[in-house]
Amino acid sequence: MIVLKNVTLLRGSKPVLEHASVTLHPGEKVGLVGRNGAGKSSLFALLSGRLHPDAGDCDIPASWLAPGALAEVAQHMPETDEPATEFVLQGDGRLMQARERLATAEAAGDGTAMAEAHGELAEAGHFDAAARAQALLMGLGFRTDQVEAPVNSFSGGWRMRLQLARALMCPSRLLLLDEPTNHLDLDALVWLEGWLQRYEGTCVIISHDREFLDATTKVTVHLEDGQLTRYTGGYSQFEMMRAERISQQQAAFGRQQERIAQLQRFIDRFKAKASKAKQAQSRVKALERMEKIGPVLTASDFEFEFPAPDSLPNPMLALKDLGCGYTLPEGPKAIVRHIQRSVLPGQRIGILGANGQGKSTLVKTLAHMQPALEGQITEGKGLNIGYFAQQELDVLRPDEGPLAHMIRLAKAVNPQAREQELRDFLGRFRFTGDMVMQPVGQFSGGEKARLVLALIVWQRPNLLLLDEPTNHLDLTTREALSMALNEFEGTVMLVSHDRALLREVCDEFWLVAQGKVETFDGDLDDYQRWLIEQSRQQAAQLKAQQQAAAQAASTQASGDAVASRKEDRKASAQARQKLQEQARPLKTEIKKIDERLAALSTERDAINERLCAADLSGDERTEKSRRLKTVGDEIDELEMRWLEVSEALEALQNAV
Repeated sequence: MIVLKNVTLLRGSKPVLEHASVTLHPGEKVGLVGRNGAGKSSLFALLSGRLHPDAGDCDIPASWLAPGALAEVAQHMPETDEPATEFVLQGDGRLMQARERLATAEAAGDGTAMAEAHGELAEAGHFDAAARAQALLMGLGFRTDQVEAPVNSFSGGWRMRLQLARALMCPSRLLLLDEPTNHLDLDALVWLEGWLQRYEGTCVIISHDREFLDATTKVTVHLEDGQLTRYTGGYSQFEMMRAERISQQQAAFGRQQERIAQLQRFIDRFKAKASKAKQAQSRVKALERMEKIGPVLTASDFEFEFPAPDSLPNPMLALKDLGCGYTLPEGPKAIVRHIQRSVLPGQRIGILGANGQGKSTLVKTLAHMQPALEGQITEGKGLNIGYFAQQELDVLRPDEGPLAHMIRLAKAVNPQAREQELRDFLGRFRFTGDMVMQPVGQFSGGEKARLVLALIVWQRPNLLLLDEPTNHLDLTTREALSMALNEFEGTVMLVSHDRALLREVCDEFWLVAQGKVETFDGDLDDYQRWLIEQSRQQAAQLKAQQQAAAQAASTQASGDAVASRKEDRKASAQARQKLQEQARPLKTEIKKIDERLAALSTERDAINERLCAADLSGDERTEKSRRLKTVGDEIDELEMRWLEVSEALEALQNAV
C-alpha cells in the first residue's frame, strides 16, 4: 500500500503538502481532486519518485516503482518515425527487456541465453503483444489503417492518445493518469472507462470530468490547503460527504464560539470579585485548555454570467447546402457536405461525433475561422458570435497581461471603457491586483481559459460557439460555466466530451458522422448505445474482411502450382497460429468477465434478499439500494462488453 505520513512537500517556497497523511490500498481506483494550482501534479511527481518529501515519510512498495511496474502518461510530444504499434509496444518495459536480452544472446551466439530469453518473451506475452497494442489503439479511436502509420504523421492530440496507449500497455502495479480525457471524444472516453474498471492494479486519476470520475473511481482524495482528506466513493459521493463535513464543522465552530463567549463574560464580570476569583480563574484555565476548532475557510466559488444580448435575430443562422473542410495543395477536401439546417434563438445544441468526423471543422466554418467550401451561410441581422476553441489559448499574447488584452478588446468593442472598469471586470474572473499585469505566458491552462471566457463575455455575444471549452478548467469553473450557459438568453452550440456539461446545458443534439450533419433523436445515453452498435458493425466488417482475406489466401495457395504442398501447410499453420494468438487475449477477457458477472449476480441476489429483511434500518436500506444500482450498472456494462468481445472472437474463429 501507499502510506504518506506527516509529509511536507515544497515547490520553491510554496508548500504543496504540510504534514499531510493518507493511505491508499492495493487495487484501489482513486480520484485526486482539488483546485487548479493546489499541487496535484506535484503529488504525482512524489508518488512516481521524481520528487522526495521535504519532511515526513512517503512509503511506496519498491515493487510498484520497479521498471515496468509504474505507468504514467508522458507529457512531452513524441517525435519519431516509428510505427504507432511499435511505439505503443515500447510501453511494456518487461517485453522490451526480454527483446534486448534475446538480441544480446543472439549476437553472442549463446544458445542457453537465447533459450532463457525466449522463455522471458513468452512470459511477457510477446506472441500477442502486437494484437494487444492495436486493440488499445483502436479502443482510443485509431482506425485500422492508422495502427502502422508513423507517429510523426499524427497531430498533437492524437500523439497524446499514443502516449496514453503506451502507458496502458505497461503491465503496471501503479498507474498514474493526469487528465487522461483531455484529448478523447466520447466513444474513446467510454472505452477508457471500461478499460480502467477492469484494471487490476492501483490507479490514481486527476480529472475534472465528474462522470468519468464517478465511473472509474471508488475513493476520492481531496487536496486542499496542503492537506489530504480521503473519502470513500466517487466524486458525487465526495461532494455530498464534504458538504456534510463542512456543515458539521461550521456548527461545531459556532457552538464553541458561544461557549468561549460565555466563559469570557463570566471572567470579565467576576475576575475583580474576591468571592468569585477562584471560579473566574478556573474558567481562564478552561479557555486555555480548550482545543480550538477552526472556522471553515473554503476558497470562494467562482461565478460569472453572460450579459443579456443586445438582440436575438431569428433565425440566427441558415445553412444551405453547406460544405465544410480544408483547402489542400492538391485541392479542397470536404469533411461534411450538404448541410441543411437553421439555428434559432435560445437553442442549446450539443454537437456529437467521433474525432475526425468534422465537429470542429463545422464550428470553425460557422465562426469564420475558415471559409466554406460550398453552399451558403446566411446570418441574421445583428448576429454577434462568441467563439471558444482550444487553439484560442495559443492566440493569447504570452508577453502581455490580462489588462492589456482587455484594453485592446475594449477599444474595438467599447472605446469608452475606463481602465478601472476593465480591472473590475477582470476581478470577476479571478484576475486581481498585480495579476492583471502578469504575462499570460506564465499562466496555467485554466487561467488562460478563464481569460478567453472573459474576453468572450465582454463582447456580449448572442450566439456562442464553444469547442471543448472545459479542457483546462477545474470542476468549480466547469460548474460556473454550466450555470452561466443555462442562464444565457442567446443560443449555444457546444462541442465537448464533458458529459456532465452536455447533460446540463443541451436539450438537442446534432450528429456529425459519415460526411453528414443530422439531428440525433435521443440523449447521451442513447448516443452511447449508438456507439456500441457502431462498434458491433465495425466488428462485423472486420469479420467479413478476415473471411475475404482467408478466402483470397486459400485461392492463391490452391492456384500456385510452383509452391510445394509442404510450404502450403506451413503457411496455413502459421496463419492459424497467428489467429489463435490474436484470439487468446479475447478468450482471457471473456473468462474474466464471466467470473465478474457471476460474483456480481451473487452480490445482487444477496442485496435483494437483505432488502426484504424485516430488521432493515432506513440507513442500511438507502446504502443497499445505492449499491444495488451500482451493481446493476456494472452488470449492464459487462454484458455489453461480453457481446463485443464475443463477436470479435467469433470473427477470428471463423477465419481460422
